[in-house]
Amino acid sequence: MDAVVIAGGIPEPDDPLYRYTLGKPKALLDICGKPMIQWVLDALVGAETIDQIVIVGLPENEMTCSKRNFLLPNQGSLLENVRVGFKKVAEIDPTARYALLVTSDIPAITSEMVDWVVHSANEADQDVCYTVVTRQDLEARYPGSKRPFPFERTRLKNIEFSGGLINAFRITAITENYKLLDRLAEGRRNLLKKIGIIIHYLGYSTLFSVMLGTIDSDRAVKRIAQRTGLRIRPVVCPYAEIAMDVDRPNQLEMLRKDMKLRLIQQSSHDQSRSTKPASF
Repeated sequence: MDAVVIAGGIPEPDDPLYRYTLGKPKALLDICGKPMIQWVLDALVGAETIDQIVIVGLPENEMTCSKRNFLLPNQGSLLENVRVGFKKVAEIDPTARYALLVTSDIPAITSEMVDWVVHSANEADQDVCYTVVTRQDLEARYPGSKRPFPFERTRLKNIEFSGGLINAFRITAITENYKLLDRLAEGRRNLLKKIGIIIHYLGYSTLFSVMLGTIDSDRAVKRIAQRTGLRIRPVVCPYAEIAMDVDRPNQLEMLRKDMKLRLIQQSSHDQSRSTKPASF
């Protein structure tokens, strides 16, 4: 499966991350000596299930990627970046049915996690394979992260979750659903339109049920699928790292400490292996 990495976001002066980025793309934030996106690319390069990588939004000289890759300029909006990224996948591999959508601000992911999502998506065989991480798993792995949830916290009757940031989509679900994507793009810029879109695709009864926590995930997904015309399969992922992005300074510092600890542990592991006596 090919992967589309979205990396065009540039924090504005009123964004809490602006003092760290100072007008540069968020994807280039330093995490233990490497741009944040580099950690993501390293995980994709190491994943057995990933063939080619399309990177949207960054100049060529800001990262390295040993797998075949394609660089596309920032299109000015998140959803346009997604759309051109998937169009590129269809262009370079007309036989491709699915592609993985990955954001550039989840540096703690590993190749194993990427492979898990791809295998889950292939097994599901839906238009959208949407990963979710339970609140319990996320808070156990990253206590105090303050990871935002829709409605402060999305709560269904049988699960309380945060959305993952590695998801698989049928390519035509992105390239041919211009009306749906355009409506979503409008909603990102206007709160009233966003509320209207939520009501349109959920319906009043489902919206209230979600807010009250009285509807389970299966029924919610079925109603959304009926209204969008897309086959959607939510998949509960055991890896909290795929939902832990960098949107706030505390999350940035938390991930910097987390990745530093990972490097120390890796170094200790490598040293212990190198000092073991050879066996004959």
